[in-house]
Amino acid sequence: MARRTGAVCRLCRREGIKLFLKGIRCTGDKCAIERRNTPPGMHKRSRGKLSDYGLQLREKQKAKKIYGMLERQFRSFFERASKKRGVTGETLIQLLERRLDSVVYRLLFVPSRAEARQLVTHGSVLVNGRTVNIPSFQVRIGDVIQLHARETLRKRVQGNLEMLKDRPISDWLDLNRGTLEAKVVRLPGKADAGLPVEESQIVELYSK
Repeated sequence: MARRTGAVCRLCRREGIKLFLKGIRCTGDKCAIERRNTPPGMHKRSRGKLSDYGLQLREKQKAKKIYGMLERQFRSFFERASKKRGVTGETLIQLLERRLDSVVYRLLFVPSRAEARQLVTHGSVLVNGRTVNIPSFQVRIGDVIQLHARETLRKRVQGNLEMLKDRPISDWLDLNRGTLEAKVVRLPGKADAGLPVEESQIVELYSK
């Protein structure tokens, strides 16, 4: 699976906002945005006024970085969204939120999407009783998400749930904190994602 490697704090600095790519670190004093909110690079150029194309590009880049995707995969998600009925931008967000790694992140099993992706690829997540190790797997209404029965894994996840107790769990997911079993009760909407992204700008960019 293709993925971006390297420092991620500079990605937040490039966009000028927190993308929450490093979990708990992003909420503390060590966050790069808190310490040095300037674009990365030797000359630290200021963020000047962007053209319409520049604004559209930045919105797309933010979405890609948040979900940890490269261009080819992100473009394929957009093409799938554009073929479905409804508002393309909102459908795109829905497809991204329905990714299994995003669902694991929304359930607060881990503090970041990168860790959620790792949990899935290591075969630690089951959907409807079967191991799924594909982060982009699309969940559907009625799907049941569970963890393997390894005691160390379950203790780590319980610890994460306690550490992240101030974060709300999206109400399109129903989680039993005792058994660590969750069910998809409805499809997510734009409001559930709560992203700092204008998806309409992404649609305009790809529609040119």
